Amino acid sequence: MKRINLLGCFLYAIFSLNLHAQTIVESTRSSLVSPNGKYKFEVYQKEISGKSRQLYYTLTYNGKAVIEESELGVLIKNQLFESALGIPNDTAKIWGANLSFTGKKTHTFNETWKPIYGERSIIRNHYNELTLNFLKGEEKTGGIDEGYDKRRFYMMDFIVRAYDEGVAFRYFFPEATNGLFLHITGEQTQFTFPEKTMAYYERWAQGPYELQSLKNWKDESERPLTLKLKNGLTVALAEAEMIDYSRMKFRLDETKQNTLQASLYSSVDVITPYTTPWRVIMVAEKATELIENNDIILNLNPANKIKNTSWIKPGKVIRVAKLTQEDAIKCIDFAAERGLQYIHIDAGWYGPEMKMESDATSVAENRNFDIPALTAYAAKKGIGLLVYVNQRALVQQLDELLPLYKKWGIKGIKFGFVQIGNQHWSTWLHDAIKKCAQYEMLVDIHDEYRPTGFSRTYPNLMTQEGVRGNEEMPDAIHNTILPFTRFLAGAADYTICYYNNRIKTTHAHQLAMAAVYYSPLQFLYWYDHPSAYQGEPEIEFFDKVKTVWDDTKAVAGDVGEYVTIARRSGNDWFLGSLNNNDARNVTTPLTFLEAGKKYVAHIYTDDENINTRTKVKVTRLIVDKTVQLQFTLKASGGSAIHLVPATKKDQKSYRSYKRNTVL
Repeated sequence: MKRINLLGCFLYAIFSLNLHAQTIVESTRSSLVSPNGKYKFEVYQKEISGKSRQLYYTLTYNGKAVIEESELGVLIKNQLFESALGIPNDTAKIWGANLSFTGKKTHTFNETWKPIYGERSIIRNHYNELTLNFLKGEEKTGGIDEGYDKRRFYMMDFIVRAYDEGVAFRYFFPEATNGLFLHITGEQTQFTFPEKTMAYYERWAQGPYELQSLKNWKDESERPLTLKLKNGLTVALAEAEMIDYSRMKFRLDETKQNTLQASLYSSVDVITPYTTPWRVIMVAEKATELIENNDIILNLNPANKIKNTSWIKPGKVIRVAKLTQEDAIKCIDFAAERGLQYIHIDAGWYGPEMKMESDATSVAENRNFDIPALTAYAAKKGIGLLVYVNQRALVQQLDELLPLYKKWGIKGIKFGFVQIGNQHWSTWLHDAIKKCAQYEMLVDIHDEYRPTGFSRTYPNLMTQEGVRGNEEMPDAIHNTILPFTRFLAGAADYTICYYNNRIKTTHAHQLAMAAVYYSPLQFLYWYDHPSAYQGEPEIEFFDKVKTVWDDTKAVAGDVGEYVTIARRSGNDWFLGSLNNNDARNVTTPLTFLEAGKKYVAHIYTDDENINTRTKVKVTRLIVDKTVQLQFTLKASGGSAIHLVPATKKDQKSYRSYKRNTVL
């Protein structure tokens, strides 16, 4: 009897294995390689026990595993769709499963384009593309009603692009002759990583980072999500062209180890034709390569749709902290003296921002602002005026506010406390940006919104928060994580401070942020008043630094350790280094400089021996591209450099940098 039982168990085990056996359907296997040959994306279907098919993919970089076998698909629940296939009404169907592969096509694209502004004046958009065509259901007409085109009803394309900068994929549902309505409840999109992968977990857009394994997460993680693989690679997962959809984050899969699941905020209702946002995977041998490759997010969005862009002017901004006419005039004068381009009137000017009855068409009774008079005074000094408006007022009054603000001479609006996440508010927000463009109004979105490249299509969207910046006063470790995470998605309004006594870094660290952190509208002196300035010489760096660039180089660094970024505007270079909470020696090569040219390096470093409140030393030296500057960075410190082509007089006035001199 025991032998019979053992035999039964053995036969049952064999049966179970066969039941779940999976075999790759070779006719569906396709691969796509990036132009430089480093990325290799493979996609295929597997037949499960001879009864069903599931779509999978893998990704390698330079022959190293990045994404192991992972599922693809879209979860769709639709009564008409379910009835046609005989699916129970309570079932959400995976569109990556049981698809019939019908064909594929490849395409190569290579262009360069010039953004209105950016981190580089010329961007290359070069990729190889693979499109796989699938059908779900029978390939014939007829169905629920006569004339019903079943072929169109069940079509789905899977599109992959391989750039040298990364790989992106998405799902496309071609137009159905019956106007197919899709109720998307989620995605099956997964990212399975090799064992011992670590992630820079961040629960919400203005949250802190924690380096965690892919186990026991309490909740979802934000995007971009940067990960460290045991094989030495650094990987970033991001989202592009999320306009009329639900925001994605990442959660751990409940059944598969080391696997992240694309997690949507809520369901999405669309009519075909419809394309989902891009899921982006960037890989680097050195983490700094991610920074240099972040144009992929813009490349995955449509080109600029604003015909006349002459009014879109980047610049530096000071906030009017005391909300009075007198203080605003002082800020205008300070901005004109110190090379800033805008002042900003913050929350409260039209009433309590969180109350629905607050009217953003008029100044609050307890404020003495005369905005038309302010804009006129500012215009005489070449300064623009920005105002804050909470979404509660924008939802009710946007169509009334825009022509009024244009009449007043206002140049832009900071959107406050926007609703984010679901499809409705995502669509509302991007439509509001389009309306602002019609009235030549710049936009800065605050709070949780994170960019996915829409500023390429509507460049009046200058910047956005979605970052744990100086409103929370984070420490230096956090600041050295940001360039490798949040800033991969696009500009961030960090609200740089300088004189405020709550900063947790040195003043040279704060100076360097203006070069390291990209924001076409760069807020400086947040929480400060013009009277805080007392002639500190290093403030000349803020005076001269730009907010948009002709070129950007990620010189050195690693996530959470330190970072050095150099940016060029015309013939000048601005360089910033941010250090974490540990003092360190840093070597900064100047190989990005033009060969055969001498430059004056205006160098700003922390020095306790300097007799100012800020303890920042200013050093001026002659350098060229052969020089490697040596720095000893303080804990939570940094350094900033402004490099200007040297005249003959400069070369006589300043000494040359000597090798091994420590700054």
